[in-house]
Amino acid sequence: MLALNGGPKVRERPFPRWPEYDETESLALIRALEQGDWSRHGGKEVRAFEREFAELHRAPAALAVTNGSHALELALEIAGIGPGEEVIVPAYTFVATSTAVQRRGGVPVPADVDPETFCLDPAALDAVATDRTRAVIPVHIGGHVADMDAITAWAGRRGVRVIQDAAQAHGATWQGKGLGALGSVATFSFQSSKVLTAGEGGALLLPDDDSYEDAWMRHNCGRTRELRLATASSNFRISEFTAAVLRAQLARFAAQNARRATRYAELAAALGAVPGIRLQGRDPRCTATPHYMTTFVLDQDELGGVDRDTVALALLMEGIPAFGSYPPLHRTDAFWTGPTGEADPRELAERCPNAERVGRDGVMIPHQALLGTRRDVDDIATAVAKVLTELPRTGTKPAA
Repeated sequence: MLALNGGPKVRERPFPRWPEYDETESLALIRALEQGDWSRHGGKEVRAFEREFAELHRAPAALAVTNGSHALELALEIAGIGPGEEVIVPAYTFVATSTAVQRRGGVPVPADVDPETFCLDPAALDAVATDRTRAVIPVHIGGHVADMDAITAWAGRRGVRVIQDAAQAHGATWQGKGLGALGSVATFSFQSSKVLTAGEGGALLLPDDDSYEDAWMRHNCGRTRELRLATASSNFRISEFTAAVLRAQLARFAAQNARRATRYAELAAALGAVPGIRLQGRDPRCTATPHYMTTFVLDQDELGGVDRDTVALALLMEGIPAFGSYPPLHRTDAFWTGPTGEADPRELAERCPNAERVGRDGVMIPHQALLGTRRDVDDIATAVAKVLTELPRTGTKPAA
């Protein structure tokens, strides 16, 4: 019997805590405190973190900022995106990808995602591009890198800027290259659920000195290093304390990534034996991923109309951290509160069937579930199989 209906749980023990921390973080905070200057202008922690983060991603430079949403907004600012200009975004992503565009006065234009990887589909770009298209934001969803070869080539032919939304892809690589070595700006989040976190924070990887200096000025209230107020911008600076914690977390990152890679391979094999689900795929050119989320989609043809939200709730009741995947952008109220051009919700749903499917039938399990033992992985697979076997079917697929 399902735990949802009063039966015994598959798992009583908690999964590994997140974030992981110890006296390393305490000592880092004391180090930042005792240097006597808590701002990036006089302290050492922010600059040190930026060097270390850039090195991890093989980037010429990194700039630490207040959070991932601000990182996207700043990237759009240095790309010159202004009112009425269009930016192509994947229809399946966290809503910050589109709201960052709207906060610049731009118009986010959703395009469909690849049915296997759930990342922006390069084949969908021509259908949504117009003479107002100024940028495209591939999102490395769940840590899986979008097809950067095809997207970069498409953008180059059209003179369109590429901004990578790598909020979930810390340490990911494409054909062995770090995300900072792909010739475009990449943005990151250090919000509490991310694989590298200080509770909040963000960063940009910059492809050259000019873009770095422009971003540095704009994140510093529009002031140059000589304190000349050169442009209207905002304050996106982080404190020395945030950077100190991030440096401590960064020192753990490689070992955590190795654990997640091992456990994910085991979990993928175990879930592959469960009928009725399809795991997020991975382009073989994505040579490393932090496995931020394990996402699978319910196959309604095989499962006969099982409700996704009930599946997620049943898994939670079995002791497994699980929740429904992001709704497509056009299914959120937030998307419609900013500039949307001539977008029509029915048209968006029709042209983005893959985003509709993932948003409606996707289930996500967060990365901390991969930081434990093989038994943890077996419990997840056992619970998924139990839930999908015992939940009642409606006999019909959900409405599109």
